[in-house]
This record gives sequence, C-alpha cells and structure tokens, in this order.
Amino acid sequence: MNRKDVVLRNETVSDYKTVEELTREAFWNHHVPGCNEHYLLHIMRKADAFIPELDIVAEVNGKIVGNIVYTKAKIVDDNGDYHNVISFGPISVLPDFQGKGIGRILIEHTTTLAKELGYTAILIYGDPDYYSRFGFVAAENYKIRTSDNMYAVPLQVLELYPRALSNISGRFLEDEIYEIDEMAAKEFDKGFLPKELLSDLPTQIRFRQLVEMRTPIL
Repeated sequence: MNRKDVVLRNETVSDYKTVEELTREAFWNHHVPGCNEHYLLHIMRKADAFIPELDIVAEVNGKIVGNIVYTKAKIVDDNGDYHNVISFGPISVLPDFQGKGIGRILIEHTTTLAKELGYTAILIYGDPDYYSRFGFVAAENYKIRTSDNMYAVPLQVLELYPRALSNISGRFLEDEIYEIDEMAAKEFDKGFLPKELLSDLPTQIRFRQLVEMRTPIL
C-alpha cells in the first residue's frame, strides 16, 4: 500500500471501541485460541506507563485499519540501577489489511517519533523473522535478559541512536499492566460479538515455539 494513502494520527477517546474491536479481530486465534489483546489495550490506556503521544492509528479512506501503542519500561542492570526504555504492543492491523505494509508504516513512524521525543531504545517480545526487518536485533547481543534472567529469542532491541545501550546489560522489565487477569479479560470479551475458538493454527504453533526459545545465562 502506498504511504500517501495512509493517514496517521493520535487515537482519540471516540476511537476507543473501534480500536478495541480492530485489535480483537487482528489477534483472534493468532497466538492462542481467542485473544486478550483488546482487553490489554482497554486497561493500558489508564496505566501510568502508557505513552499517549505514541498511541497512533492508521486510517485508509477514513477507516481505522491499524493501531500501535507504547509503554514505558526499564532495564535493571547487574548493579541494581534502572535505565529507562520503551516497549510497544499490541500492534494491530485489520486482517483484510495485513500484508499491505500498514504495520511497517506504524512502526517506522513511531520509532522516528520516539526518537524525536527523546527515548533511547525500544525493547519488545516478538518474532525476529518479522521485526528484524525494522532493525531489531536479539537482546542477547546486549546481554539483556528476561525479568527472570533468561535469554529469550523473542526479546528484541532497537537502539534509537548509536550506542544508546552501550555498557547497559541486565534484565528487561515490562510494566505490570502486561500481567493480565485472564478472568477479567474473559469477562470483558463478553461485550463483543461471539467468535469461534480455534486451536493449533500455524501462528499458534509458531508462538509456542518462540515462547520455548529461552536459555539460561552462563
């Protein structure tokens, strides 16, 4: 899709329900049967770690087709000192618009904006086969581990300027908002139209493979 056909803007309160529905459509049965990303988005907007300036929607012909949101996060180094970074997710694109470059447009726009806002680095959990296209590399290259002190293949890093993470290694700490209450998520989902739950789809198998790609530090 041509970049000029896509309008990027900040999400507004009036967009909330539409974007939650979009997020549900984008993630339904993708990682697991059903999804809870729409609930995560719903509660994330009220979190202290949420970054409103980086809450961006993509429109095509006046229709919202994608969204990306960011939160503040930290790296705690081996001396116990904290270093501020940011993380994004969920990033959502309507199924009919997936594979058309909407995700790329959202990521490239917001990484540029994040740099302009003074942030140093972005850390995410995601499939390296996809995020390597945007310059993300394995966090293990920086000796950055998960919160439970493991190296994980899905943990990816993008420095927003050269040597932003120079001499910084340690454990990546996401905001606690990502620790979702599964029962609350299921209750929230009752406010949406019922959808079929499917298991063992290729994307779910890939997700399980990625989750298991963890190794202890030596």
